Amino acid sequence: MKITKSKDLLPSKAWDAVDIANINGTTVRLHWANQPYKWHVNNGKKCLLF
Repeated sequence: MKITKSKDLLPSKAWDAVDIANINGTTVRLHWANQPYKWHVNNGKKCLLF
């Protein structure tokens, strides 16, 4: 089992991400964001972590 702690994610820019899981073909990524992502479109299943 891989444990990912969001506090340990230190990206170089907004919207960098790390892959944390793959559940039945659905990729789960942890994104770091400090600004809006204007190109994002909700077009599929999402897993949100707060």
